[in-house]
Amino acid sequence: MSLVWNWINRGGNQADGSRAWRFTSWCGRRMALRHGDRIVLPASTRVHPNALVHPRKGLIRFGEKCQVVTGAIIQGNVSFGDDCSVQSGTVIVGYGTPENPVGQVRIGNHVRIAPFVQIIAGNHDISDPEAPIGKVIGEPITIEDNVWVGGRVVITAGVTVGRNAVLAAGAVVTKDVPPYAIVGGVPAKVIRDRRANLEKTL
Repeated sequence: MSLVWNWINRGGNQADGSRAWRFTSWCGRRMALRHGDRIVLPASTRVHPNALVHPRKGLIRFGEKCQVVTGAIIQGNVSFGDDCSVQSGTVIVGYGTPENPVGQVRIGNHVRIAPFVQIIAGNHDISDPEAPIGKVIGEPITIEDNVWVGGRVVITAGVTVGRNAVLAAGAVVTKDVPPYAIVGGVPAKVIRDRRANLEKTL
């Protein structure tokens, strides 16, 4: 399928007005029909045929004008606002069900998610050192509006990322991120406030 896609779309992976990306609308409809009402996919949203999207026991809801490119994986209980993008190699996994969203991933409007990001809203239970590791405990992840998640960022379970924040490439985000903050490092720490540059120009 990937070779056929490269030939049709001349190697491009971004949603545009080409015939190839219009084809993804048809693919998306077929995918949503297979999962009944557990994938909500507006006509304006494009999901690449080589992306893996599966609701498991949850619900995946896309807003308007989103795009998910080749090689992205979205599974479980996940919701997107409008105008979001998910790039290649990114893994987003939510847990729980629509009725019990203990580990839901909630993504707001205008969120940009770069390649090879991991957003996984659960951890294995390791409280008993003698017990086999297996059970997953879900904790929700929330990414508010207008956030840029840089390449290879890891967002751990239970974290909220405030609106207008930027997560620098390679950051491991283990604590809540304030609105407008730029964070980086392992574990991620606040580098500066985005509003500081605006104040200097006023």
